[in-house]
Amino acid sequence: MTILDDASAIMQAALDSAMPDVAVKKALSSMKEPKGKIVLIAVGKAAWQMAKAAQDYLGDKISDGVCITKYDHVMGEIPHVRCYEAGHPVVDENSINATKQAEELVKDLTADDTVVFLVSGGGSALFEDPCIPLEELQDITKKLLSCGADITEINTIRKRLSNVKGGKFAEQCEPASVFSIILSDIIGDPLDMIASGPAYPDSSTSEDVLAIVHKYHLSLSDTVMDLLVKETPKELKNVESHITGSVRQLCSAAVEESQKLGYEPIFLTASLDCEARDAGSMMAAIARDHYDDNKSLAYICGGETVVHLTGTGLGGRNQEIALSAAAGIAGLKDVVVFSLGSDGTDGPTDAAGGIVTGETSSALKERGILISDVLNDNDAYHALQKVNNLITTGPTGTNVNDITVLLIKK
Repeated sequence: MTILDDASAIMQAALDSAMPDVAVKKALSSMKEPKGKIVLIAVGKAAWQMAKAAQDYLGDKISDGVCITKYDHVMGEIPHVRCYEAGHPVVDENSINATKQAEELVKDLTADDTVVFLVSGGGSALFEDPCIPLEELQDITKKLLSCGADITEINTIRKRLSNVKGGKFAEQCEPASVFSIILSDIIGDPLDMIASGPAYPDSSTSEDVLAIVHKYHLSLSDTVMDLLVKETPKELKNVESHITGSVRQLCSAAVEESQKLGYEPIFLTASLDCEARDAGSMMAAIARDHYDDNKSLAYICGGETVVHLTGTGLGGRNQEIALSAAAGIAGLKDVVVFSLGSDGTDGPTDAAGGIVTGETSSALKERGILISDVLNDNDAYHALQKVNNLITTGPTGTNVNDITVLLIKK
């Protein structure tokens, strides 16, 4: 096997480990049988896969359901469940219309009924009933995505501009019980931040929100500022929550598979949260430092980096990690760095991420492409596309952050 074959095997093993099917069914096995009906609501980029697993387990016990996921992520019909596709990472009209269908399903429930609520990353954009006009919400979201704010900061703002985020959807479900199963895509698994916590008490305060507004110099309307200082629910008595997966699963599977392939695995962190290009430079520095070690090495890390937009190109954080690493590993034989989003989508692109070798930098130069220029324009997608270094998986059915791996093969 070549080093690229090894990289492909490690990617697949990591993704397979993070599929939610088994975890969803295991969580449901602990749910008390309700006296009344079961309503299923699934939101996020892994919503279809989670809803399918729940329906396989519960069958006709589900009286009705709504699944809201990203465009091109519905893989077929699910009995008793209406599936909708909507905008991500920015809310659109389909997000709002689908969310209203979910709200309609839970508004007349009784204390004997149960809402099975399946949550995965991406739910913040896909599950939305805004308190402000859509155009204004879209503009705020774009500002937050482009200024370098991390996902916790973005979701802290989003909660207060929504009728379903920050525990408000659980309030809508009262007096019914909410059995929530969450696939984590945020470092540390904060339940109130994943998909902006529609069914979990909000830990953030209005002071936290104002600090974010000040930090990024956000220019917001008076109406928005008034909403931001209103407090969100701090206690919910009708919710039981279960975490089903996280980025550590990705990393653990990569460690195990790389070991099987003859590498000595070094697990660096599951909490990578720096600038994407800095993460790529770090992986390249490790490669240079250990290139002459007389053994095959696999350095593995997971998390979610950020991209501060300075240009107008197309790309995503994982593609920037890979491209940045390419500059630092130039000329090194049998060295690979790959980085991908577990959901199969990196930023606003159809790629999951990027993979580079010691030859990538020279291949780009032959086409007149300088890595520094590409990074300044945030155009990693087109650069990697021209040298066939994009990773394209399509929707994977899961969403538990990103994984970055450096391989040195001897």
